[in-house]
This record gives sequence, structure tokens and C-alpha cells, in this order.
Amino acid sequence: MSFRLRNAIPSDLPFITSIYRDSVLNGTASYEIIPPNEEEMTGRFQAIRDKGYPYIAAEDEDGAFLGYAYASAFRTRPAYRWMVEDSIYLAPAARGRGIGKALLATLVETCQTLGFRQMIAVIGGAHPASVALHRATGFTETGLLKGTGYKHGRWLDTMLMQKSLGEGAQTDPDPSVYPGTLFSE
Repeated sequence: MSFRLRNAIPSDLPFITSIYRDSVLNGTASYEIIPPNEEEMTGRFQAIRDKGYPYIAAEDEDGAFLGYAYASAFRTRPAYRWMVEDSIYLAPAARGRGIGKALLATLVETCQTLGFRQMIAVIGGAHPASVALHRATGFTETGLLKGTGYKHGRWLDTMLMQKSLGEGAQTDPDPSVYPGTLFSE
């Protein structure tokens, strides 16, 4: 399957909402139970983009929307501003075709270029395919939180994985440039 990656745009929101809806209803990547509507997804999209975080879309050669990935704040306390959390969602027909790996690799590269120092994956259900995807992209397991969510009639674990970006924690960051400017101290 041939595909290309590009920045997500507001006209992608019906597709983003649909893919996320499927993930909420049928998967464990999100611990939401009721899928948000397009208006809510629009607000989330805009909040992420307003902070300067990347939001990437994948589409096939005919322009059909295949999936998306974005980075956002792991936590909103100022000391966390150097770390982002990744999120990746694919249309069911797009899974297992290398699209997720391409989205994640591009997201990692973009976040590193922006100056972020760490990326964390919070993998709902400790889903083996998502764990494998992150491992293949250089993430390491940093923790397993047992029984953290109850969905689809069962208790789910949450896997935490992490990847250093750029100089990681080896040097001090510059608070005068993005992402240092995300929060005022």
C-alpha cells in the first residue's frame, strides 16, 4: 500500500473522529468509553495545534485517509514541557502495513527537531502490536501499570515506554526557545 504523510488539517476532522470512534468502541488504545463527537475532536485538535505540537495524517495515493498521529503534553506541569506523549490511530484497513511505524518515526523526528527531549508512550491495554511498534522505533519499556482500566468486560494493563530525543537528559535545555516557552515559570 502506497501512502504519504502530511500535516493534518481541519478538513481531516471527520476522518479523525471516525477512526478514533472505532478505537474507542472496539479497541483499548483509548480508555474512553463513549466516543467524542466531531465538535469535541475539533477542540482537542485545535488545542494541540495551538501549542505547536505536531499532528500528522496518513493518506493513500488516492487521498483516502488512513490514520493520524500527534504529540501532546504528557502532563501540564511546567517541568514536563520537554516531554511529549505520542498518540497513533489507524483505520482498521490500514493496520499492519507499516503506516503506524512511518507515522511514529516522523512524529519522533519532528518532536526532536522542535526541541523536545523525551517521548513517552502510554499504551492502553498494553496492546502487543503497539508495544512492538514502539520497540521497533527505539522505545524502551519503563513500566507496567496493572489493572488500570476496565473496558470490554476486562481489566487492562497500561504499558509505559520512553524514548530520549536529541540530547535527552544529557544537557540542560534552553528555556528561552520552544518548548521551553510553553509555560512561563
